[in-house]
Amino acid sequence: MQKTVAFYTLGCKLNFSETSSIGRQLTEAGMKKVPFEAGADVYVVNTCSVTDNADKKCKKIVKEALRHNPNAFVAIVGCYAQLKPNEIAKIPGVDMVLGAAEKFNIENYLDDINKREVAVVKEGKIKEVLDYHASYSIGDRTRSFLKVQDGCDYFCSFCTIPLARGKSRSDNIENIVKQATEIVSQGIKEIVLTGVNTGDFGVDTDENFYQLLKALEKVEGLERIRISSIEPNLLTNEIIELVAQSKNIVPHFHIPLQSGSDKILQSMRRRYLTELYTSRVEKIKELMPHCCIGVDVIVGYPGEEHADFIDTYNYLNELNISYLHVFTYSERVNTTAYKLPGKVNMSERADRSKMLHILSDKKRLAFYNEHIGNTYPVLWEAENDHDVMYGFTSNYIKVKTKYDPMLVNEIIDVEITAIDTDDMVAKCNLLQMVY
Repeated sequence: MQKTVAFYTLGCKLNFSETSSIGRQLTEAGMKKVPFEAGADVYVVNTCSVTDNADKKCKKIVKEALRHNPNAFVAIVGCYAQLKPNEIAKIPGVDMVLGAAEKFNIENYLDDINKREVAVVKEGKIKEVLDYHASYSIGDRTRSFLKVQDGCDYFCSFCTIPLARGKSRSDNIENIVKQATEIVSQGIKEIVLTGVNTGDFGVDTDENFYQLLKALEKVEGLERIRISSIEPNLLTNEIIELVAQSKNIVPHFHIPLQSGSDKILQSMRRRYLTELYTSRVEKIKELMPHCCIGVDVIVGYPGEEHADFIDTYNYLNELNISYLHVFTYSERVNTTAYKLPGKVNMSERADRSKMLHILSDKKRLAFYNEHIGNTYPVLWEAENDHDVMYGFTSNYIKVKTKYDPMLVNEIIDVEITAIDTDDMVAKCNLLQMVY
């Protein structure tokens, strides 16, 4: 009888790309992929380690999987599995934990899927994780997350990712172009380039991210290329100028900042100060006034005094950006920041987070309002939400219209007409019809 497998992914776009690739691997090995609620024989949970509640989330997903099938074989993979394998092994119902070096070999461990009294743990030293595993997501969305890079050499003081994923390493341009061509052949219109430190692409291959973008521009049928995230010190004028003149690299940058205080940036061991960050934003807006710019920021980092937070708030308030991703600092064992004095109490962290979330809403609303009356191409998503469907413009404005199955996975010009402030979504008029 054919074994069934279901997946659950926590965390980033990179995790989604890897889950999808593992799913194709197991399907090719003869297993049948089924929805999470279907009571699968095997559940694979791909975990994240960025926030401090990874343990709680992992336990909840395992419990939910066993609710659908109490006899299911549960395998935990991903960053949290590499960092805390023995803790995960103690979660009731977990049968196997695979670290960074083993998750792509999961097929070899599923011959026997009987429940285990004691979970099997397969994890090695992260220094020994040197191989690069190509991955991309497909089949779940109208866009694909294409992994181009893995690992990180930066060792920022607050981050566990280098401990979970190892050294920075990349695929080569030739292979990535082949993968992009495969993705486009499946009818996908947009590829999102993803990695741990995407702009570090080519650090081990004598290639670079600019060259990769130039090569992907030439992939026939690839209508949109989106950069998921890029460090400000790796975002060169050359890259910005390329995006500004490109027909298919979209005007949207997500640029991690983390703090608007140079004192805190230095403590975090970031590789830039606010002056460089400001210059990147100004360069983008000079060439692409309509460009969307997203920002990662952390509140409550050790030693972040009230004045430092106000510096961050004021800096972001004055910066010409479009939205924020706000993270509340959480203590992570084995990081430099864990040992630092000046811990910020949790209520203060929550207050600072709330202030920046409100600022983000204001920034997004202002950005959306700037574009009322303008025309942009929208890629429409497949989801039908109470007879409403959504899509994104090239510069990442979320829009909605009445659900029409003919629009799914189509890129249609629309005029932005108004903003629904309740949902922070733009209303639009369709300027093209699909028959």
